[in-house]
Amino acid sequence: MLQFARGLYQRFAALVHELTKFGTVGAAAFVIDTGMYNLFLLGLDLGPMTSKVFATAISTSFAYLGNRFWTFRDREQSGLGREYFLFFLLNGIALLFGVLVIGFTTYTLHLDDPVSANVANIIGVGLGTLFRYWSYKKWVFLEATEPIPAELPEAGIRQDR
Repeated sequence: MLQFARGLYQRFAALVHELTKFGTVGAAAFVIDTGMYNLFLLGLDLGPMTSKVFATAISTSFAYLGNRFWTFRDREQSGLGREYFLFFLLNGIALLFGVLVIGFTTYTLHLDDPVSANVANIIGVGLGTLFRYWSYKKWVFLEATEPIPAELPEAGIRQDR
């Protein structure tokens, strides 16, 4: 059984490591998103939809940097402008999940207390996260077309692409 588990791990090690990094960046972005959402909603009284949009813009910038330079750093780089545009476009689509859940909770169910707002935010973030992971791998951070050297042999220096 142990050998089977070890073989299974070796087969999926790259995916496990990538998912772990993606989850770590996502967890930090979630803390930023939730903190900013509550600051804008409860501290600055901006309203649930506006608060969500502002919080997502801030957490998305953090998530892009974390995913580009850590999670998916070994993937092909197709240009900062292209990646950043696609990243924000896809996050805009993922934002719809959060806005729809928050809007439904606030305006259809008439639950506008802080606990309901945060539960709706968490559900929206969860749904958006599933979409983001799939879409980042498919359109933003592409598979490398050739092996990426870790070091320059003549200088012994790590090469950052």
